[in-house]
Amino acid sequence: MLDTTFRQGKKRFYDNKKFSRGFAKSGDFTLTEENLLTIYGETMLGLEQGTLTAENPEETQFLNVLQQPELAQTKLEKVWLKYTRLARGRKRFHTLHGHNKPDDDVSDYVDTDADNDSMVSDQEAS
Repeated sequence: MLDTTFRQGKKRFYDNKKFSRGFAKSGDFTLTEENLLTIYGETMLGLEQGTLTAENPEETQFLNVLQQPELAQTKLEKVWLKYTRLARGRKRFHTLHGHNKPDDDVSDYVDTDADNDSMVSDQEAS
């Protein structure tokens, strides 16, 4: 699947809390990204949490990417950053209606149409 020295997890990686229907069915990940997460996710999580130590240059680079995300180059690094952003980041919620109340202070409101109407009336009168 992927030409890498990155260790596969001992078991498949799932996040039933945030992605209970699976990574691909969430609509956020492609099938390829889902496969990478399920196969390598346990190792990436272990490296991130410090329960595993890096055993090769790819895993060392992965640890560097966790500190500096802009260094991400491989598919594994990018998919893990995407996963952490979606799973741990704040979920966006879009609505059609806002709940913000208008300001009570209307003293700053200027009705420009009313000013123009009075100016026209004044000019017609002269």
